[in-house]
Amino acid sequence: MRSKQYVTGIDGVRTLAVLGVIIYHLLPTTLPGGYLGVPLFLLISGYFVTLQLVRQMDQTGGIQLTKFYLKRLRRLYPVLIVMLTVTTAYITLFARDLLHNIKSTIATNLLWVYNWWEIGHGQSYFDRFNGESPFTHLWTLGVEAQFYFLWPLILFMLFLILRKRSKIKWTVFILAVASAVEMALLFDPQNINRVYYGTDTRAFSLLLGSWLALCWPIDRLNASLTTHAARILDGVGIGALLITLLGFFTLPGQSSWTYRGGMFFYSLIGMILIATVVHPGSHMNRWLTNPFFTWIGQRSYGIYVYQLPVMVFYERVVEIGRHPVINALVILAISEFSYRLVEQPLAHYQWRYLPASIRHWIDFKMHDWYQWLKVGPVVIICFIALCGLMLPSKPAKKSAVQTRIEKSRQATAAKNKQIAKGKAAKVNVNSKSLQKKYGLTSNQLKAASELKVTAIGDSVMADASQDIQEIMPHAYVDAEVGRQGSATPAVIKDLKAKGQLQKNVILNLGTNGAMDSQTINDILTAIGKDHQVYWITPHVPTRDWEQTVCDQIKQAAKQNANVHVIDWNQAANGHAEWFAQDKVHMNEQGNAYFTRLIVKTILKNK
Repeated sequence: MRSKQYVTGIDGVRTLAVLGVIIYHLLPTTLPGGYLGVPLFLLISGYFVTLQLVRQMDQTGGIQLTKFYLKRLRRLYPVLIVMLTVTTAYITLFARDLLHNIKSTIATNLLWVYNWWEIGHGQSYFDRFNGESPFTHLWTLGVEAQFYFLWPLILFMLFLILRKRSKIKWTVFILAVASAVEMALLFDPQNINRVYYGTDTRAFSLLLGSWLALCWPIDRLNASLTTHAARILDGVGIGALLITLLGFFTLPGQSSWTYRGGMFFYSLIGMILIATVVHPGSHMNRWLTNPFFTWIGQRSYGIYVYQLPVMVFYERVVEIGRHPVINALVILAISEFSYRLVEQPLAHYQWRYLPASIRHWIDFKMHDWYQWLKVGPVVIICFIALCGLMLPSKPAKKSAVQTRIEKSRQATAAKNKQIAKGKAAKVNVNSKSLQKKYGLTSNQLKAASELKVTAIGDSVMADASQDIQEIMPHAYVDAEVGRQGSATPAVIKDLKAKGQLQKNVILNLGTNGAMDSQTINDILTAIGKDHQVYWITPHVPTRDWEQTVCDQIKQAAKQNANVHVIDWNQAANGHAEWFAQDKVHMNEQGNAYFTRLIVKTILKNK
């Protein structure tokens, strides 16, 4: 039987939230702001948890903490434990390179502090190419669980000290604003993890939901509104819904505005949307209620938990950008399986009978073959997962590409130091081996050896850096694995400050994700109109953002006379023999062709 405070339209909001997150992970360029589904989840949690706590305090003068905590743990733990167990078993059998730090990952998730662990040890939420973890998304559960544990105590103290409801309301709102301000102040484009995963910097969504519960409790809202008032409420709800969807399509997660007010703004809009949905005088609840939304909404927790492991493992077999619909269907199927066999049975299970259940299951005589058919796979999966946890936690063996990149980075760093001192190696422009390797004439090699350039890029640039400096010895190369476009303006400013930003600037950005127009403008502004910019189009056939980035670079060249396109994407098409197994990083042959294209394009524009 549904709780009196259950609002069916909230399943619609949950559906929008979880679909936004899933589509973002599958097709980030299609829905660059889909991660905003997470603030919607947090708003819903803040609202209904606070509503429950305030109602309990009004009725009893206190909070039944033990009952509250147990209810939340029963809701969160079963699905989480099943996912962690099955995922660990799969990793043990088929993806042992992901076993590194698995003990810490499991322990911090079970203790609900995984988000803080990820700040220091995890990868960026937006790093889509540098070996995604199947656990990254679980940071949200840590934030929610910490809220569930701390908020009843904080709220009780607020009621005890402030007493007046009005003072409590505005204190909660001020705390929400303070959290958003902290996010803005701590935001660092080169290290987004701190503000993205931090409980303190993400608390504003939860607190705004709590504030709404204090100001807009369901049981005190008037269902009998005038026609005019109902229309206004519906109009506000529709507007909030449209703005939320607009954010899904337009607010990239690496934009500085996202962390300097953007995410707080969309949390406010989401709060308004929820306010209209829960109001009994509005039609928003009915409009967001349908069988599909109800089905997804009721399974949204499981869908969210299982999504990333399915995507990561699916991608090892099928390129994730090629069959997103099949990927999504697999997620839904697994979530339905979990909902029926884990969530629903355990939701009604009487945990006081757990000792008896354990005795029943270990009594071999009581089980026939059918019962063992059910329990056997569970025992096997748990055993495999346990074996995985017992294996030594060793970093995954580096691939040939990773080894070459590390070697190139060390050699490049040494050459950069020499360039900074005004020294550079000599190039034998008459060398037949160099001419053959790069397909350049002696005159082209001579011209290249005199070029003074600064090359800025990601792992692809890092991989090719030795080749670039072999024939352009004055090239200062700043390349970083996993570099995002949003981090580049700060890199450019630093190079300028050190006097290492030459008049010719080569950019290799976009391997790790699409950039918004503001980021591209910030990059070009940081470089300046007095520099010639040579921007390399990325070759990322396994990702859906490839064409988007190529189009962005070509558009920037049309709009800026000092920007020139080095069309590596076009040159590389049809040349699988130039690439390593990942189809993105080059082998030695590919690095030579990559370097030749850079040199020829620059010389052509001189």
